[in-house]
Formats: sequence, C-alpha cells, structure tokens
Amino acid sequence: MIVKAPENERFVRLVQALTPWLDQIVIIGGWAHRLYRLHPLSQPLGFAPLMTFDTDVAIPEKLRAFEQDLHDRLEQSGFQEELLGDHRPPVSQYRLKEDSSGFYAEFLTPLIGGVENRGKPTATITVAGVTSQKLRYLDLLLHSPWRVTLADTAGFPVQQPTILQIPNAASYLAQKILIHDKRDSRERAKHIVYTHDTIQTFGRSLAQLQKEWIENVRPKLPAKAARKVISGADIIFGEVTDTIRDASIEAGSTGRNLPPADLREACYAGLKQIFV
Repeated sequence: MIVKAPENERFVRLVQALTPWLDQIVIIGGWAHRLYRLHPLSQPLGFAPLMTFDTDVAIPEKLRAFEQDLHDRLEQSGFQEELLGDHRPPVSQYRLKEDSSGFYAEFLTPLIGGVENRGKPTATITVAGVTSQKLRYLDLLLHSPWRVTLADTAGFPVQQPTILQIPNAASYLAQKILIHDKRDSRERAKHIVYTHDTIQTFGRSLAQLQKEWIENVRPKLPAKAARKVISGADIIFGEVTDTIRDASIEAGSTGRNLPPADLREACYAGLKQIFV
C-alpha cells in the first residue's frame, strides 16, 4: 500500500541514521500505527492515518557498538539534540536542524523493577550516546516484533528497500491497555484512535492477532497484567465516555466521521476477539 506524506522524507532520514541497529530497535507509537499499513496482514483503509510529529524508538539497554555511536550518527544525519526536564541524564529529543515541521525522535527503554535505584530516580538512561526514557511495559514492544519494508514504491524515498521492526499488533494493543490510565486525557484519546485504527487495519486477521497474543505476548506478562489486558475492552470500551468522545473528534482530523458509539463498538468487539 502507498502511504505518501511529506513527513516520510524526514522519517527516512531518521531511519538512515539508525541503520546499523535496525535489527535491534523497534519503531513504536504513532509511526508504528502508520507503518502497519505496509504489513502483509493489513487491509486497505479508506482514511489517512493519524498525523504525528514524533517518532518513538524503542531500544534495549545495550546496543551493538560501532565506531560511531547513535548520537554521532544522528548528528551526522542533521539531527540536533534538545535537552528537556530535570532528570539526570535529561530527557532528549532529536530534531532536524533548520526544519520547522516539528518532526523529532525520542528513544525509550523498558523500565524493569522499581522507579528508583538506591533512592535515585531511574527515569532516563544513556544508551549509545543518546538519552532514553525508561517506561513500564515497553519490553512487550521489543519482544517478537514484526517486520515491514520501506520502499520508494510505497511512498518512502529510500535508495533501496529497507526492513524495519515494529511491534506485533497484539503487543501494541496490549501495551495501550496497560498504560491507558497513566496518560493524560489528550494522550488517552489519541491512543484510542490508534487502537481503533489498528483493529481496522487487521480486521481480516484478528485470529492471527489472537494467536500472537496467546503464544508470544500473554506468556511474557505477570498474571495481574494479563488479566488487565483481557478486561481492557470492558474497562475502557464498556460504554461511551468523554475520552471516547474526544477520540472521535481526534479521528475527525483525518477527514472522517467516526461517531463515538461506532468507535466504542469496533474497539470493544476487536479487543474481545484478540484478548482471550
């Protein structure tokens, strides 16, 4: 499927900087939601994906070492580090120099264990020269990833087809449920649109997503977290809420009319079929 958009060129520049580690990292967040349309299990949709300026990149705590680290590769590709917040090391965003589009990349690493180590916050970590934020349940997205191919014929200006890793869709949806109550209202609304659109993208393949959940995702979760995922449809989509209404408005930014009741029903039915 062709997914043409002006930001694809910027995304390709980021991918080129990440090239030495593409078999270790996973593109998550809004860009994963967009890239699902390149997966063989996807089906054509009659609406554009939700716009996103940020690219979330999940990385393990250790990346393969090269002469140039990740920070140097990004600088060489025209990205500039912007430091934010009071954490040590500070949260970092990587923006293209002399680019006013708002496009930027952030790096994220699984948070395992507590949020403090000997009384010190562990919200960030330095990996291969870049600052990565540590987030709960991110390990799900690094486990059993799927692969998609960027190609010029698909709207991405690459010199040769490039394979990227994205989360398997069952992990993606499960993680959205697990972190739902940790996000502010605007982020919750956006994540509901991502949930809806991912279910629509794989509407003909929900049995395969259920298989992915049973075989690769659920065994990696503590029992309590697995139960939370399974009950997610009832808790988040059991009735039309203000957050679902906000998500309906968010979906309207792509030029479609998605009534809150239809959004709720599609998410509820899809999650019930996948998470058993």
